Amino acid sequence: MLVSAAVCPHPPILVPEAAGEAAPELDGLRAACDDAVGRLAGSAADALIVVGGAPETRSYGRDAYATLRPYGLSWTVPGEPCADAEPLPLSLGIGRWLLERAGAGAPDRYEAVAFDAPQEECAALGRRLAGSAARVALLVMGDGTACRSEKAPGYLDERTAPYDEAVARALECADASALAALDPELSRELQVAGRAAWQVLAAAATAGTAGGTTAETTGEGGFDAVLLADEAPYGVGYLVAAWSRTRHGR
Repeated sequence: MLVSAAVCPHPPILVPEAAGEAAPELDGLRAACDDAVGRLAGSAADALIVVGGAPETRSYGRDAYATLRPYGLSWTVPGEPCADAEPLPLSLGIGRWLLERAGAGAPDRYEAVAFDAPQEECAALGRRLAGSAARVALLVMGDGTACRSEKAPGYLDERTAPYDEAVARALECADASALAALDPELSRELQVAGRAAWQVLAAAATAGTAGGTTAETTGEGGFDAVLLADEAPYGVGYLVAAWSRTRHGR
């Protein structure tokens, strides 16, 4: 059962050394991520799993390593990976960086979900993760739209603000139905890196509830939720949130 979740973005510039002189511009975003991950670490979960978008859907074991060498930094964790260890994709690597920053250490497993994964595939993965332990905590890594300004990676698209606003509302209210309903094609057009990971979270949050409805409508197994950051400093939407299952849902 999912008992806690933290939602964070995964741009390489979240790491101060990667951002260089611009690092202070993201101090608030880092603080929000620290808050969310700190809440996650305190959830007394039996299994901590990092979920994030990648080119393909697959699992990585605890021996997989995170590295920022492709971005010009020498940071690698663990420092001396096993000979047959695999490197994590960016989203999961930044997730590991956040956990290390919080002193939480390695998660129990990593799950990559394809950026273009169908909603049904995301839902199946979410349900599977929720049922993998009695108390599951998810660190969900995903960026919002990348078309919020003329200098954004995808240039300016007027549809981005409503999209990110809808996701922010869903994260703030733990509205799993709204996340599950995100349109994959629109998400692709707006260069959203987090859609699939968010839909894994949505399914994990509702696994086992009556009819798969959200906690807000059933009144059972609900979540306390807080939106900790909603920013787009470089034309890309960065959202941070924390969910914690309410006492009556335990």
